[in-house]
Amino acid sequence: MARIPRETVSVTPGLGTAGASVFTAAQNMSAFPTIKLQNGVEMPIIGLGTWQSTDDDVRKAVEVAVAEAKYPLIDTAEIYQNEEVIGDILHKLISEGKIKRDDVFITTKLWTNNLNPARSLAAARECLKRLQLEKVDLLLCHMPAAFAVSHLKENGTDQEKDVSVEDVWRGLEAIYDAGLARAIGVSNWSAEQVDRVMKTAKVPIHNVQNELYLYWPQHELTEVCKKHGISITSYGSLGSPGRVNFTLPTGQKLDWAAAPNALDDPKVKELAEKYNKSPAQILLRYVIERGIAVIPKSVTPSRIHENLKVFDFKLTEDEVKALDFAPHRQRLFLQPFMEGHPEDPFKSERV
Repeated sequence: MARIPRETVSVTPGLGTAGASVFTAAQNMSAFPTIKLQNGVEMPIIGLGTWQSTDDDVRKAVEVAVAEAKYPLIDTAEIYQNEEVIGDILHKLISEGKIKRDDVFITTKLWTNNLNPARSLAAARECLKRLQLEKVDLLLCHMPAAFAVSHLKENGTDQEKDVSVEDVWRGLEAIYDAGLARAIGVSNWSAEQVDRVMKTAKVPIHNVQNELYLYWPQHELTEVCKKHGISITSYGSLGSPGRVNFTLPTGQKLDWAAAPNALDDPKVKELAEKYNKSPAQILLRYVIERGIAVIPKSVTPSRIHENLKVFDFKLTEDEVKALDFAPHRQRLFLQPFMEGHPEDPFKSERV
């Protein structure tokens, strides 16, 4: 974390905070609000996402984000296959004296084939090796369903149906106890799974990273996280318009259900005109007003800079409520490969 003056979000994680004055101090773009996790670690409320970024793209994007725009957080994952490149560029920037390690909060995630607690500790060490770090700031399990091998590899569909989310969390607790991560959390879990694990967890879930955007606001999940004091990170905050370009490492392209573009939502466009902001900035600000962290992905320098310029205005409480109850509802990332696993988090939504 950057050792620079900045405000801390003094709200209960997951609680709607429309119009809260807690954000007004962040006019200086060298400082950003943070969310205090249950163990006292402060996580920036905004960062750079790196899903779908090629080696060259992510190298340039991280350098622009960290060295120029001063992004306080980089989000990656084992399955993104860019941890090594991110580690290289961070090492370069630190060696050149352009940044300090504490200037950047690093989040990474273990993939499904490393969620079995028999393998997760060793997998975390490999993540650190690729990132050239002694520890990450936040380590998440990318999914709740464990697999014997990665489902993205040839013939890699072996679900470990006897591994529960309680087992998965036990593996993350071992990583935390070993000092390899300053905080631990989950991604793509259902509210029920979060609630269930919190009943037996020795180390509480510090963060939940899930799809959360205008048309999938996750009100049930935020209430469960609020009850347990868990912070939330939104991915797909802009409605993930680039998801249709995603190609699996096997070369396969996915079929995506038709969905309206949140950037074209009439209310969003109306607010963009009112505040002289882009629709993307309105969508990010909407999530931030709720006390939820955002990690917008971009490899375009102008958009990387633009996405940070969301702390010089506020939406009113009525405007946040209007966006909260947008008429359309649609989850974009149903993760169909988990279908049939006892820990499939979205089985009730499948048709």
